[in-house]
Amino acid sequence: MGSLRRRPHDGFTLVEVLVVIALLAIAAAAVALTASGSDRDAARREAQRFGGALEHAAARAQVRSETLGVSADGDAWRFWRRDPDSGHWQPLTADDDILAAHGLPAGMRLRAVAYAGRDVDASTVLPLRATGRNDPFTFELAARDSTLLLAMDPLNRITLTATTP
Repeated sequence: MGSLRRRPHDGFTLVEVLVVIALLAIAAAAVALTASGSDRDAARREAQRFGGALEHAAARAQVRSETLGVSADGDAWRFWRRDPDSGHWQPLTADDDILAAHGLPAGMRLRAVAYAGRDVDASTVLPLRATGRNDPFTFELAARDSTLLLAMDPLNRITLTATTP
């Protein structure tokens, strides 16, 4: 008696090939959606991080009765302490991780735009006074596909506004 033996098929069926193509298309679409919003999202995260550091610095200046400052050189921000004897700005040492110098991701630029209602040189150190009464200032964070304005008001509140490129 002979038994019918099925021969294993060679290759893939059309249905199997179509399922694989559909899965690849879904994965490619997910990657495309993630990549398109990533620059904008990363810029917003960096702006929020910088805003948090500014609020922390303003509070620290009041608590410790010292004048601090902040500057941006394009690809990083840095906090400063004004020497009470000489009046010169000195880089803040690493005694506070939040206020340590911070480099921005590639493709992002940060600059000071205005202080007390006037345009400023991008490398200006903007003061955060021990009294807590600070003049308003604005920084601009630019990424490939978005620009954000980060402003601090006299009450040390931070607002973040997206501008159209």
